Amino acid sequence: MAENDSVLAAARVWRGAPMALATVVSTWGSAPRPKGSHMLVHADGRFEGSVSGGCVEGDILDTAAKVIAGAPFAVKTYGVADASAWEVGLPCGGEISVMVQPVSAEGFDPELFDRIAEARGQGRALTVTTDMATGHSDLRPVEAGEVFVNRYAPPRRLLIVGAVQIAQSLVPLARTLGIETVVIDPRGRFLTEERFPDTILDDRWPDEAIAAYAPGPATAVVTLSHDTKIDDPALIAALNGGAGYVGALGSRRSHAARRERLAEAGMTPEQIDRIDGPVGIDIGAIGPSEIALSVAAAVVKAFRDQD
Repeated sequence: MAENDSVLAAARVWRGAPMALATVVSTWGSAPRPKGSHMLVHADGRFEGSVSGGCVEGDILDTAAKVIAGAPFAVKTYGVADASAWEVGLPCGGEISVMVQPVSAEGFDPELFDRIAEARGQGRALTVTTDMATGHSDLRPVEAGEVFVNRYAPPRRLLIVGAVQIAQSLVPLARTLGIETVVIDPRGRFLTEERFPDTILDDRWPDEAIAAYAPGPATAVVTLSHDTKIDDPALIAALNGGAGYVGALGSRRSHAARRERLAEAGMTPEQIDRIDGPVGIDIGAIGPSEIALSVAAAVVKAFRDQD
């Protein structure tokens, strides 16, 4: 999941140091973090990630310090029914179980971080299985006993077609959400580093660019240029490539005309129906920033629906 990106990055930076990995292995009710969420703890007390949004992190840090010092892996359960609920529980409701294991050959092997990074770099998901009797994690399935299975999806990516004002607001929003973002526009006057600082810029024609990025379920494509010569080829490439989400800016009237053009270009009704048009969740948005917010929400929802 995207929320673990910072943990995977920290694992690379801290490689070789004694560490412990905390993982949410079960949830009930209004638990603040989903199963599979990680918190990586360094021997010097630094940590990255979260397993509860702050409710139980203090107790997990204490447990992690013991595991790093040689104590066996542990599974801690927290909920409002606990006597210490307001100290190390979940006063917001719900219940979670958190596994704390050493980052070692006996627990979560450090090499697994490399394998996860390699798979994500290739756009592939990777599944890691943990034997809950021993706390040992492996890529091979555990044949008997209680196990926890964590799936590491490829990084989420957003391809924005059209370096327009809405895109200027959408890029930082997507970045905050942990979504890798690329702005595609063959118009040099629009696509500048000044307008999109610290952003991947691609000046190829959208159909060529999108095909090169090989969009899959973890890729969203949004067309914003309002220029049919730019947007239509992008939509065709996104639909043919199997992008997880495809959205197009425009009114209902313009979308109806777009459907006709795409049908004439050979797109099937089923493919065209996949386009979210007008793009975004209806929040009554006015202005570029609010429209960007509605688009970002639609992208996140599409990704969540795949989880």
